[in-house]
Amino acid sequence: MKCRRLPPPPPPTSARSPAMHIQLDTLGGIAGDMFIAAVLDAWPELTEGLLDAIRAGGLPADWTVGLVEHRDHILAGKRFAVAGPEHSAHRNHVRHVDYRAIASGLRRAPLDARVCERALAIMELLAQAEAEVHGVSVDAVTFHEVGGWDSIADIVGAAFAVETLAPSSWSVGPIPLGGGRVSTAHGAMPVPAPATTVLLKGFTLIDDGIRSERVTPTGAAILGYLRQVLGPPAPFTLRPMKLDRSGTGFGTRVLPGISNMLRILAFDSPSGTGTDERIGELHFEIDDQTAEDLAIGLESLRNLDGVLDVLQMPAVGKKGRMVTHVQVLCRQPALRQVIDACFIETTTIGIRWTATARAVLERTVSAVETDGRFMAVKIATRPGGQQSVKADIDDTRGPGGHVARQQRRSRAEKQVMRKRIPEDS
Repeated sequence: MKCRRLPPPPPPTSARSPAMHIQLDTLGGIAGDMFIAAVLDAWPELTEGLLDAIRAGGLPADWTVGLVEHRDHILAGKRFAVAGPEHSAHRNHVRHVDYRAIASGLRRAPLDARVCERALAIMELLAQAEAEVHGVSVDAVTFHEVGGWDSIADIVGAAFAVETLAPSSWSVGPIPLGGGRVSTAHGAMPVPAPATTVLLKGFTLIDDGIRSERVTPTGAAILGYLRQVLGPPAPFTLRPMKLDRSGTGFGTRVLPGISNMLRILAFDSPSGTGTDERIGELHFEIDDQTAEDLAIGLESLRNLDGVLDVLQMPAVGKKGRMVTHVQVLCRQPALRQVIDACFIETTTIGIRWTATARAVLERTVSAVETDGRFMAVKIATRPGGQQSVKADIDDTRGPGGHVARQQRRSRAEKQVMRKRIPEDS
């Protein structure tokens, strides 16, 4: 069963940025309620919509949910609180809920479909981690602490925040490891809890000496989901960025010597015409592979998922030998797979690689009909608002040779520009 398709509420216009980067500073750690509190502290205009989404996600009517002012011995900010009725028999009772039942309830809920899908994705990350540590299938997972309404509310609220803000990139500071033990439905567990540990694989952790649960399973799942949809966290840019907003969300625990807080910083691109992204850049030389075989190998690399471009050029190597210098650009998540492919497709035994930044202009693609065929035309927006157009060269193929191709290309590009002039005038 898919999520229900309902008209999405229009997001506040001040919430979205064409190229937003968010930085998470996990001084105290991260939990679902800390993430939501930080977001709403930075974007208070999202409060009503986020609370409505949580109610729509199934939170019982007799449960309270909202922001509260919070001040510790150092700083002030917001705390996000979800609580059941004071005299409820279930107030202090841990729910044991089948993962499939929670997912089914969210699919039936009157949520915007995109928020629903994001909430299900976060919940699925939690279920996969639980399945791994308990040695069962995902469908057999039963949630305990995470099955409570407060955790479900945190997940739906986080899904609403990510959907509404739509950041284009993200980064996170070193995440505190914590220490000691935490009480669970399965008894005492080491910190980080087993499922949390699975979700934190690949992130940078530090031990600051404070023994407490610093990252909850829900907080770890939110980090994992951001990595899933935005790629690995990375330095946000190599060019100037404007700090637009900041927010502070507090947790419920009191930590010795530091504030138990999560801070979010939101940055905008000054130009508003593009985004920066991190990519992998590989270099190596070939002097012992025939040109015809190397051509086949490099074409295989070009067709590999995640590869952006493959360049080759002649150079003079050691002992005055003529060599082929190869450069491969790829998306950062595919870097390791692309390195392995280079070793498979070529005779190189050493590859230099680095993670670098590239600036990318905003672009759209328009399909136009000319000469009885559809042609794709790419429209790029440059600094200052100027636009350039370029027809896809593959769509210009046909009889008549070079001149005919140029004519088809020119007609398609002019047709796109004529269509766009009224929109901009």
